[in-house]
Amino acid sequence: MKISIINKQKKVAVNKELKEAIKNVVYKVIEVESIKVPFEVCIVLTGNIGIRKLNRQFRNMDKPTDVLSFPMYEEAEIKGIINNNESEYITVLGDIVISLEKAIEQAQEYGHSFERESAYLVVHGFLHLLGYDHISKKDKEIMRKKEEEIMVLMNLIR
Repeated sequence: MKISIINKQKKVAVNKELKEAIKNVVYKVIEVESIKVPFEVCIVLTGNIGIRKLNRQFRNMDKPTDVLSFPMYEEAEIKGIINNNESEYITVLGDIVISLEKAIEQAQEYGHSFERESAYLVVHGFLHLLGYDHISKKDKEIMRKKEEEIMVLMNLIR
């Protein structure tokens, strides 16, 4: 597994501990989802300005958001790909972009730690790469349940 973390902002300190925490979240999702295939994922840490530009470009929403995911595969394809035990090739799952400024804002708003909020955003973004979504009410319930399961296993509850 290759997990790349790229810091594209300067307002929030990105230290070794934060990078390790992000990787640990990815490892926990891998464990819970029983991902078999070797994969690559890139996590870009940005600020509100950077994520606003991407949100405007890709979603026609001219405002900052907390996390954006750019999956390489459609929902119908991804389950077969990530459960392929025989693949020896690295599968690029996609990119996750997180606004650390938004993570701080939301941690304060929800009354929990920056660590917990950042972990949640990684879980949320990574689940999108794995085909989860929250457009329909049913899909939202499934995704929220999976997010909470992972957060509880990491002892990062609200």
